[in-house]
Amino acid sequence: MSCYIWMCMVMVADMQGQTTDLTEAHSMTVEDCMRYAVKHSHGLRQRELTLDNAEATRMQAAGSFLPSFGASAGVQWNFGRAIDPETNTFTSVSTFNNGYGLSASLPVFDGLYRLHALRAARADVLMQKKTLQAERDQVALQTYQAFVDVVYAQEAILLAAEKLHESQMMRRRTQVMEEEGMKSPADVALMKAQEASDALTLTRQQNLLENCMLKLKEVMNWKTSDSLFLTSSLFPTSFMECEAATGDAESALIAQAFYNMQSARHNLRASRASLFPTLSLSAGINSSYFRNLNMPSTTPFGQQLKNNLGEYVSLNLSIPLFNRLGSLMSLRRAKNNLRIAKEQYDAKQTELEVLRRQAQLDVMAYRKESLQGKLKVAADSLAYELVRQQFSEGLASPIDLQTASATLLQSRAALLQSRLMIGIKEMQRRYYEGKNLWKSLNP
Repeated sequence: MSCYIWMCMVMVADMQGQTTDLTEAHSMTVEDCMRYAVKHSHGLRQRELTLDNAEATRMQAAGSFLPSFGASAGVQWNFGRAIDPETNTFTSVSTFNNGYGLSASLPVFDGLYRLHALRAARADVLMQKKTLQAERDQVALQTYQAFVDVVYAQEAILLAAEKLHESQMMRRRTQVMEEEGMKSPADVALMKAQEASDALTLTRQQNLLENCMLKLKEVMNWKTSDSLFLTSSLFPTSFMECEAATGDAESALIAQAFYNMQSARHNLRASRASLFPTLSLSAGINSSYFRNLNMPSTTPFGQQLKNNLGEYVSLNLSIPLFNRLGSLMSLRRAKNNLRIAKEQYDAKQTELEVLRRQAQLDVMAYRKESLQGKLKVAADSLAYELVRQQFSEGLASPIDLQTASATLLQSRAALLQSRLMIGIKEMQRRYYEGKNLWKSLNP
């Protein structure tokens, strides 16, 4: 590689905020970038908290099967007319009352409402897990796309720098040929214009690299003021070389819609259960302490608690008759939510099948483009060398040379783009087929 191209590579490293010592700079592979992006994504942190809320709801639904216990204590001072607890008659003296109680309650039958609420909570937890998995894979895909954009911008800078270097060489050669009378001043002017155009193209590619690097840092949640240096590796081997990648047989997107439908189904059954009578069992003990404040003595505290100790057991039946159409409207909404969830599930299946098929077609198309691009680059390179030789011999005009050079540059850029797009579409295809990209990154 020429000294000029090496300087361009150093310039690319400097634009990323690195030192010119490329061998000492800490670099990150595309897999490192994807791991960092997933672990530092604000959206994924919020999704993890949402999953924790779903886990809390599930534990709360499971706890509803346990009996509830309560304790109570009260203190009361009576001044004036009141009922004497000892004689159960009215009195006008000041008294002091102290009561204690323990109670327990257990629902016996509630139309299976708690069971369906628990199943709905479990389905919601599974849905949130699949949603988290899908969003992790989406962040990984976005990071890979941004990484590829940076790599493309880097390679495009090298192509533009090489093109500018060749234009400078041809401009100097044309000036020498002008001095020898073989070329006209117009030819020199055209070569200078081509050199200026190539310099402008290089500047634009440098600006594009800065924007792509900024986008990658944004996706990774990397501080824009911190340096980031990337390796030249284009494709993660864990995805491209391992056909049987670790993952679920079913796409997380489909599983997410399925568990959403299951949750809606159990919520509908829970709404129906609210129309049934409920039966609950209760039990408890209570006692009290009483003292007449006008009397100097009274029965001891412990003896009163023992004497006033009472126990009870009750069986309560509640029959819903009319609650202003609340239960019926809740049932209606639950039915509609289940229909919506079913439509979303069917739509997601159709959408995913189209996306999967489209990704397969794109992979095959870009592979064909890559093979044809190699042949085109070889043919355009040969044509450019022939035109350049003819230009040196005075048999071709500067316009012919510029046309051949621009055609070669476009062919090389198209070949680079098709190679990079193979990796992107291959990642998408594996994702739509149900491969868990995050597990592949963390075997």
